[in-house]
Amino acid sequence: MERAAAESDYAEALTKSILFYEGQRSGKLPSSQRMTWRKDSALTDGSDIGMDLVGGYYDAGDNVKFHLPMAFTVTILSWSVIEFGQFMDSDLQHALEAIRWGTDYFLKATSKADVVVAQVGDPYGDHDCWERPEDMDTPRTSYFVDKEHPGSEVSAEIAASLAASSIAFSNSDSDYSALLLSRAVQVFQFADTHRGSYNDSIGNATCPFYCDFNGYMDELVWAASWLYKATKEANYWNYVKENMQGGNIKEFGWDAKHAGINVLASQHLKFSCLIFFVEQWAMTDPSDSNLFIPNADQFVCSIFPQSPTKSVSYTPGGLMFKPGGFNMQTTMSISFLLVVYAQYMKAASKTIQCEGFVADPSGLVSLARTQVDYVLGNNPLSMSYMVGYGEKFPQKIHHRGSTMPSIEEVPEHIGCRDGDAYFNKEGPNPNVLIGALVGGPVKDDSFKDSRSDIAESEPTTYYNAPFVGLSAYFKAN
Repeated sequence: MERAAAESDYAEALTKSILFYEGQRSGKLPSSQRMTWRKDSALTDGSDIGMDLVGGYYDAGDNVKFHLPMAFTVTILSWSVIEFGQFMDSDLQHALEAIRWGTDYFLKATSKADVVVAQVGDPYGDHDCWERPEDMDTPRTSYFVDKEHPGSEVSAEIAASLAASSIAFSNSDSDYSALLLSRAVQVFQFADTHRGSYNDSIGNATCPFYCDFNGYMDELVWAASWLYKATKEANYWNYVKENMQGGNIKEFGWDAKHAGINVLASQHLKFSCLIFFVEQWAMTDPSDSNLFIPNADQFVCSIFPQSPTKSVSYTPGGLMFKPGGFNMQTTMSISFLLVVYAQYMKAASKTIQCEGFVADPSGLVSLARTQVDYVLGNNPLSMSYMVGYGEKFPQKIHHRGSTMPSIEEVPEHIGCRDGDAYFNKEGPNPNVLIGALVGGPVKDDSFKDSRSDIAESEPTTYYNAPFVGLSAYFKAN
């Protein structure tokens, strides 16, 4: 029998989706660490370049710290708190702790003027081993960008994460908020002044893992939009208007920011303070609405199953799907934008005229809810794709720490290839990475619970980030 959508426990999902980040922590773990099978790791990161780079997050099931997806994760966690923190109750503090674990690290990674650390860990050495983070003996190479070797996309995304997090902390820690914003301004200036792609500067290290396929201008505009939201300074808004061109307005994720920019910029234009008509907004040129709101509307129209212009497909069971693997990013990121935009639309009493149907705020929210409910078990397999949620969930995820015994159980060092024996075991992973969203099923709703099927069974930090906001919203609405 399928799990009914009404049975989804969004409060439990919220708590666990945030707890997941404790399982991804790198560095010296605090006494408050709740996922206790994880221990300290990578305590000398940065020593090769004379910097303290201890901390941050492992992005997925490996032990590399890739800063572009890590920064995007922090940006979306911050956006989740900004929009829906009021619904998080006791989980709000844990969400802020998850953000701070990332921002503390990015303050270290940007502590040298005109230098931004873009990655820590040799990915080839790391991916050739199956080791617990606590046992790592692969090269912890630090890769950085500077004036001569720029990396605008990774630098700008870090600036965006610092600006967004400054807003998230503005009510609870004003001094920390001010520090984050000050650093965001500096890092954005560096990213914009010294333009270039980190594909060219450190490409051998980041490609093919997190190559930038969409160029760096979307990250620069994304960062400027967050800086405008944090500062209300007109120069950032002008930057967004002058540089927002091209790109796929229907894409949103760690690489492509265009749909997110349009949704975020629409808030600046039309929806703040319940202003119903752009023409009544004294701070903004009415013509600005032609830059962003139509694009955001077009994005929305392209998502609905009945849309003749849809940019996604749907599985028979109703899951939003795009080919290419690692589908959970598409599902969660787009669903998050739908709920955020729905709030702006509701404030403006707005509907969208799509081809053949009208999209109203409740329609956007309902569509997003179907995606969250699918992930939590309302699907043909009656399976939750969040580890540790529900009675049936993935048992053999592609994740080094989860597959191998904790050093509490086996304190002896487990070497590079010694971990293969644990990878090849038939049984469930010994450590439950509670709250982790995996890549999820394929287009026919089937799912192979196999460590070898990376696209389906690997969790990532950026799958969970939008889910935090979604589960918070649905917990209260």
